[in-house]
Parts: sequence; C-alpha cells; structure tokens
Amino acid sequence: MFQRDPRAGAFLGGDRVSGQDIRDQNVIAAQSIANIVKSSLGPMGLDKMLVDNIGEVTISNDGATILSLLSVEHPAGKIFVDLAQKQDKEVGDGTTSVVIIAAELLRRANELVKAKIHPTTIITGYRLACKEAVKFLQDQLSIKVEALGRDALISVAKTTMASKILGNDDDLFAPMAVDAMQAVKTINMRGDIKYPVKAVNVLKAHGRSARESLFVQGYALNNTVASQAMKKRIVNAKIACLDINLQKTRMQLGVQILVDDPDQLEDIRKREAEITLERIRKILAAGANVVLTTKGIDDLCLKEFVEAGAMAVRRCRKEDLRRIAKATGGQLVSSLANLEGEETFEPSYLGAADEVVQERISDDELILVKGTKVVSSASIVLRGANDYMLDEMERALHDTLSVIKRTLESGSVVPGGGAVESALNIYLEKFATTLGSREQLAIAEFANALLSIPKTLAVNAAKDSTELVAKLRAYHTAAQNAPANDTKKAFLRYGLDLLHGQVRDNVSAGVLEPAMGKVKSLKSAYEAAVALLRIDDAIQCVPEQKNEGDAHGH
Repeated sequence: MFQRDPRAGAFLGGDRVSGQDIRDQNVIAAQSIANIVKSSLGPMGLDKMLVDNIGEVTISNDGATILSLLSVEHPAGKIFVDLAQKQDKEVGDGTTSVVIIAAELLRRANELVKAKIHPTTIITGYRLACKEAVKFLQDQLSIKVEALGRDALISVAKTTMASKILGNDDDLFAPMAVDAMQAVKTINMRGDIKYPVKAVNVLKAHGRSARESLFVQGYALNNTVASQAMKKRIVNAKIACLDINLQKTRMQLGVQILVDDPDQLEDIRKREAEITLERIRKILAAGANVVLTTKGIDDLCLKEFVEAGAMAVRRCRKEDLRRIAKATGGQLVSSLANLEGEETFEPSYLGAADEVVQERISDDELILVKGTKVVSSASIVLRGANDYMLDEMERALHDTLSVIKRTLESGSVVPGGGAVESALNIYLEKFATTLGSREQLAIAEFANALLSIPKTLAVNAAKDSTELVAKLRAYHTAAQNAPANDTKKAFLRYGLDLLHGQVRDNVSAGVLEPAMGKVKSLKSAYEAAVALLRIDDAIQCVPEQKNEGDAHGH
C-alpha cells in the first residue's frame, strides 16, 4: 500500500508516502468507507449483514454499528469509524450522514488541491463555511419544540425510525419511546432537566411479533425470585442491592486448619453456615424486604428469606443493580465489612420503591420495580421473531431514545429529508460570492458537498436524484430570495418525500430532526475532513530485522 520513497530509503527505516499520493490514498479510504454505509441512508436504506471471524452475524443499518464491526486497516479509515462512533455517542443518530458528508468534503478538497489551491486556504474556507452554516441553521431553520408540542417529539422519533427496522411499526414505537423518555425526566443538582437514556431499560424476549412489544412503568429485571415459596409481590419495598455471594462461606484456599478432635470439624462447618446466615439477618434487620444480588444464594439461606416474608433474587446483572440503586436512592453494597472489620448493614443503604412484583409477560417471568423514589424508571420489553431482529430493534430504539433526549434537552428541531442540506447549499453558495478572497472556492465546494445527502436519499429510494435535488434547490432559492414576511419563506421547510418521489413541506408532514444533531454532524464532518486534509506525509516505521547470522557472530 505504501510505496518506498527512493530518496528516503538510504536514511529512513520504513516507508514514506508524501504529497499528492497520500492525499489520494486518504480520499480513497474515506470514499470506500462512505460507500459502504451510503446505501443504508434514509427511509429506503438497505441493511448490511456482517459476519465476524467466529461466525457471529449482525444485521444492521446503523452507520456506527456497521463501521465498528468492520476491520479497517487504513489510518484515514479509522478516523471515519471513530467519527461515526462519536456521533452515535453524542447524538445517537445521523451516523451515516456524518460519514458521507465528511468523505465528500475531503474528496472535494483534494480536487481543489490538485487545482493548485493550498490546503490552508481550503481549511480556512471550510471553517468559515461551517461557522456560517451553523449560524444560519440556528437562526433560520430551527423551530422551537414548544411551538409544536408532543407531536413534534413523536415526529422526531418517527423520522429516526423511518430508516430502521422499526419503521413499519412507528405508530406503536414512537409514542412508546416518547413516553419512556418523559418518564425518566430528572433534575440534577444544578437544576438542569436531564433525560438519561440509560434509565430506560430495554429487555428482549423473542417470540411473538414486534407489534406486541410493551412499555412498562418501572424497572424490569430479566430474573425470577430465587425460590417458589417466596412472595411474588411486595408493597412499599425496601430494596437491598448486593454484590455479595450469599452462599455458605468456605475457608480461603491455602488456609490450613489443624484439628485434634473430630467434633471440632463439625463446629467449623456449623460456623461456616452461621456466618452467611448472620449476614442475612443483619440485612433483614435493617428493614430490607427485597434483596437483589449479582451472585448466588444458597438453599440454606433461602429459608431465612422465605420465613421473613422477603423476596430474594439472585444472579442479577450488575449494571441493572447499579441503575436500580440509583433509581431507588439505595446503594450497591459489595461488602458488609466496615473500617473496623465488623460486618454491619445500615438502613441508609436501602432503596425504596412502591412495589416489587413478579409478572408473567408472555413466556418469561420478569421482576418489575415500580414507583421508584428518586428517578422514575421505564422499561420497554421488545418482542420479535429472532435474536438478530431483536438486536437491531434494540439499536434502533437506542437511537430513537437518544434523539428524543437531545430534542427535549436542546428544545429545537429542523425539517428532515434533505431540507437543511439544500437550504445550507443555497445559502453558502450565495455567501461565497460575497467574499472577494480565494476562500470563495472552498466555501462553494463545502456547499456542494452538503448536497450529497439529498442525492443519496433520492438514489436509495430509487428516485431520480438529479431532478428531485434540482426541484428542491429551486424551492430553497425562492425562499431565501423572498422578502421577510412573504409566503415563500415557508419553502425553507421543504424537503424530499421519498415515498412518492416529490418535494413537500416536511414540517407539516412531521419529518423532523433535532437541530443539535445537525449542528454536531456538520461540525464533526468538517473536523474529520480537515484533520485528514492537513496530512501531506505518511511515514510508516518498519522494525529493524536482525539477521540470524549476525547474532551468532558468523
């Protein structure tokens, strides 16, 4: 892949690629990654099937998921994989489009460099363009969510789902996701309102159809009570979350006990059993009536719980317990020993909930923690034909929840379906002509790069992209040239309708995206493209190889 530079050969160990060659390589790497995810953009996007080296299959059309499963060799490619993951982390959606825009920006920049324009000039131009684009997006294109109400949130959810496996059932899942996010609203110390996506617990149960997925108020655990004799429902629960093994304690390995009298052995055994029982009594004495632990519980110990009328659940997932502890105001306890070495259990470690109940949902028994005191929690139980579908549904739901969170926290949305990109394209082209400096060219290229989104959307929907994008640009030009209170200003909201292959007002059609997601993806795409554009030399170091002969002194 790297050619050896003859000039460097004598003095430098390793390979060196510089100048135009390395730029071309970077562009090819970026393009090839963008081309992989390109066909999965938009409501008509197709899925990818990835098989790893042990034969695990993943079917997905979430850009970040696809890229993270690819093994990318080229360093420039890795930057793009990282880019998609950052977008996934920060916004949750728009991972595919951010990669497409970045690759397009890089390709166009490379063409400019070939036309003898210095990379620094291009970077300055891109920076200006990005800044102006973000400003225009926030001033002109974004719409406050308050003006649109709950419907806006459902529309945002539906827009995200449109390109995913849940798209056909968005009438069921969109309101469900909005309810789940609104259920976990919390106010932190500084008084900011937060919507933690993690507080929504997503459980997967296969069997039945996707339409039979359900939303549960409360935190659902995929476990059952440890013994059939226990109560299945406890009201006013006091919950102890433990990371402790409640089995008969054995001596540590390597401890030797010398016994003279066989009766002493019996005493040791008894004491071993007693230690655990004492621990359990301490926990119950503190007022716990629900005990959840990540490890096992012995039959001997179950008896204690049954007699006390408490509920015990073993082998819970640690992260579930962390979240339950947080939601109920309890603490995840990993050892009962305090600083003095005595074992105690304080009532303050307990979390509180209105009720803990074991319910049968389809074929599975789940434990629901309802009415948690500190953070109200929500759970969604997904149903589906097989595991691949469930995994993809979970990823789609995660994206949707993240997007709703961003919309609720930032409070503004923009029309989807290529509307933003087309509007920015027109605006930046006009902006470029107002500059008398050489950055003009770079800004015009930035503007054109944005059009790759509506074009790709149209191509994936099997429509004529050239015609649709031309129509869209005509509407946006009219909108931006119109005086302030003209009716044509409404054309700013126009985007693509991919089902019917035409242009329409996407705000009234309910195709919305969080404004913050668009701003982030513009900035990230710009930064990734610039990072690669700055590179004009790649030196790959090769470790020195010692000849066998020299080592033996021959």
